[in-house]
Amino acid sequence: MRDSEKDSGAGIVGVTGSGPAPRLTGAERIDSLTERYPFVMSFFADEEVDFADDLEWTLRESIQRHLAQNPQLGPGWERAFLDRLEAFIAQMMDFISEDASETISSVTVLAGHDKDGNPEPLPSFTLRPGDVLCLVGPTGSGKSRLLADIEWVASGDTPTGRRILLDGKAPDRSWRYDPQRKLVAQLSQNMHFVMDLGVGEFLGLHAQSRAGQQRSEYGELVERIWEAANQLAGEPFALDTPITSLSGGQSRALMIADTALLSRSPIVLIDEIENAGIDRRKALDLLIGGEKMVLMATHDPLLALYGDRRIVLGNGAMRAVITPSAAELANIRELRSMDARMMALRDRLRRGELLEEI
Repeated sequence: MRDSEKDSGAGIVGVTGSGPAPRLTGAERIDSLTERYPFVMSFFADEEVDFADDLEWTLRESIQRHLAQNPQLGPGWERAFLDRLEAFIAQMMDFISEDASETISSVTVLAGHDKDGNPEPLPSFTLRPGDVLCLVGPTGSGKSRLLADIEWVASGDTPTGRRILLDGKAPDRSWRYDPQRKLVAQLSQNMHFVMDLGVGEFLGLHAQSRAGQQRSEYGELVERIWEAANQLAGEPFALDTPITSLSGGQSRALMIADTALLSRSPIVLIDEIENAGIDRRKALDLLIGGEKMVLMATHDPLLALYGDRRIVLGNGAMRAVITPSAAELANIRELRSMDARMMALRDRLRRGELLEEI
């Protein structure tokens, strides 16, 4: 390859996160392309082309090598490949350049009906950034259904007949269907990873896709998320730890930190965080600090008192809203002490100690 070709990076327009997507000519060097658009590596993987060893080559040179190894692809494959790559970059650039200043200042849930078709006693409630709302009630009372209504941005078309308002208005349908406008980040009781990546690689990939940042820019963010996750988890893990080997508590800690520090979704739905094996109070503080609206389905008395309010559910209906009273809040210190003792006992069990003295 000529030195002038190696130094050119010709044909690339714009930079990551800004400017138009390129019209590809084939003269672009792969290392220049991946530096500006890190997400193209996932496109290459999906297309089953291996350019990992061709970083100093141009696209055309790599494509010609690929065609020589796969003659059945035919002479028109090169232009078709470049067209698909252009379309992919354009789509990702639209996603990345989405107006991040778009914010939701309130989410209102309007009542529907219970499992028997009767109107819900609680007519509505509203969430604002920094709010923590707990959902309490026996199994089958409708906690998960309420979380699902909010995630679906219900408009009277779910089994409960509830409606969701954003900033006091009926939301545009794009909040339901457009993947670029994700209202809710949901953290379920069970977290399972299937990607064969290390923690740092996983966070870096998410940072690239969400923020369009280059490696030099997102490295610090990855470190912050990882450090925050280790503060929440019961046992630390390294940046090179495979995500498939994380414990349930470590997985939940990682996703809570990722959601708080990187996700643009204004609402976080959490199902029974008390079973996650993490520091619950630190988790809530981290999410609140990220100006999230937090809804938790919980059976934990301490978490219920940490919330600003709690919605009581029964028979699929919102029954009442309770603001913790002064008398309830006075019990937090004792509940914290009881909780600390239980956590200490769990740690002793993990270490194989006897619990003859508690």
